[in-house]
Amino acid sequence: MTGIHRFRHEAMATEFEVVIAMPEISPVRARQAAAAVFGEVDRLEQELSRFRPTSEIWRISLLKKGESTGLDFAAWDCLSLAKAVHSETFGAFDVTMGPLMKVWRNPDGSPRQPVEGELDQIKRRVGMDKFSLDPDGLRITVHADEIVFDLGAVGKGYALDQAVRILEEEEVTCALINAGESTLVAIGDAPDEEGWPVEMHLEESEILQLKGDALSCSGFAVQGNHILDPRTLAPVPVNGRRSYVLAPTAAMSDALSTAFMVMTDEEVKAFCRKHPQVTAIGR
Repeated sequence: MTGIHRFRHEAMATEFEVVIAMPEISPVRARQAAAAVFGEVDRLEQELSRFRPTSEIWRISLLKKGESTGLDFAAWDCLSLAKAVHSETFGAFDVTMGPLMKVWRNPDGSPRQPVEGELDQIKRRVGMDKFSLDPDGLRITVHADEIVFDLGAVGKGYALDQAVRILEEEEVTCALINAGESTLVAIGDAPDEEGWPVEMHLEESEILQLKGDALSCSGFAVQGNHILDPRTLAPVPVNGRRSYVLAPTAAMSDALSTAFMVMTDEEVKAFCRKHPQVTAIGR
């Protein structure tokens, strides 16, 4: 279709896609805008990935109990959001659960049972109470050794939010930005549409017209039992359910889609009543 420009880029262990629907923008201009987005995504991966020795997240994982340090803005924003989501979701969201996955899964991804004493050792290193944030100087203080910070459930959404900002600076007014089909955010309308049509896989496929908000999905179809319940320190039982969340920002919808997989239906409904700008779909 004339005026549709699509660009893809591998980052953060997934594929990012930018679709620009503006006939008045030349292919060269659209490519430049997409390149600016992907440059920012790569920069954020360098800062937020726990697997990059140069990242902020790697650096704070080396802190010893009682130590503190300042943070760059992106790491601060993501950790602050994680704290807020943890508090508002009855403890269902936690970015320190990484060490538990090795206890509950074998290297090939198959389930395993912890041996005696393993969970007790891990408990000393996990939990959102194991670190605190001080807005004065954007500082973090850790209250345990060997904390593993994992922003996988918020970082991609945060990158999409920054992508929106960049596209707006590039004067792009109609676009859909996608991170691995798990989080999407829309600017303006697709051609001949009110919003952007996005397929959701519920009991039957449904089309949502995404406009202005971000949409995220979590489930077990791709990674199996990869979601841990911070309240029980055990994997959430695998089921066919998917958690779709509409929220004002992609970072928020990203985090909440994971939290809602852990929460009961009543807890999700209570959250949405308290936060009417958030919608749970399929619950």
